[in-house]
Amino acid sequence: MNHQFTFDDLQEQIKYRFGDLRLLIQALTHVSYGHENLIEKPIALRDNERLEYLGDAVLDLVISDLLLESFPEANEGQLSKMRAAVVNEKTLFEVSKSIHLSHLVRLGKGEQRTGGGQKPSIVSSAFEAVIAAIYIDGGFNAVYPVVRYLFAPLFKTENCAIAFQDYKTKLQELVQGRFRVTPVYHLVSATGPDHAKIFQVEVRMKDQLLAQSQGASKKEAEQNAAKAALSCLPEVELEKEEK
Repeated sequence: MNHQFTFDDLQEQIKYRFGDLRLLIQALTHVSYGHENLIEKPIALRDNERLEYLGDAVLDLVISDLLLESFPEANEGQLSKMRAAVVNEKTLFEVSKSIHLSHLVRLGKGEQRTGGGQKPSIVSSAFEAVIAAIYIDGGFNAVYPVVRYLFAPLFKTENCAIAFQDYKTKLQELVQGRFRVTPVYHLVSATGPDHAKIFQVEVRMKDQLLAQSQGASKKEAEQNAAKAALSCLPEVELEKEEK
C-alpha cells in the first residue's frame, strides 16, 4: 500500500464507523501482543480471543440468514455445507485480505518475527473479532449489512458452484456408485514456511492414481485433487471396460 493503513481506512473499507474505537483496537489485538504489553489489563480486555468466540457465532447467524435468502430451494444439508464453505479459515482470510486487515493486527515480537500478520489463523480470528466488535458497538442491525457487503461476492450466481461445491463428497459418491470402492487421499508433500505452506495431495482409487493437486491447507488440496479427479473419471471408466 502507498500509505500507512489506519483505523479510519479500515472503517471505510468495512462501511462502518465505530462509536467506541476501543472495541476495534481490542479486536485487532492478538494474544501475543496482550501478553507482552497489556498484562495489567483484565483478561477480558487484554486481547481478541473472547471477541473471536462471539464473532464466530454472529457470523454463523448472519451467513445462515443470507444463505436462506439466496438459496430458497436448498435443503438443510446443502445449506450446512454452504455455510461451512463460507465460515472457515480460508474464506475469512480471503475476505480479510480484501480489506487489508492484516496491516492493523497488533502482534507480539515473536509473532512479528515469524510473519504472524500473514498467518491465516491469526488474521481470520482477528476478522471474527472485528465482527463481534461491530455487534457489541452497534447491535445486530449494524453488523448485518457489514457482513452482507463483505461477503456479497461469494453469493453471486457465477461464483456459487465454485465456492460451495463439495468435490470430495461428489467424487466419493461417483466412485462408490461406479466402482464399489472409496477414493483414498495421500499427503505427498508439505513445503514452504509455516505461515505459507503448500500441501501436495494425491487421490487414488485402489492402486490407480486419479489426480494430484495442491492447496494452502491439506483440506483445500484434497478438494482440489477431488475436483481434478472428477474430470478424469470418464477416462478411468473407459480404461476399466477395455481391460
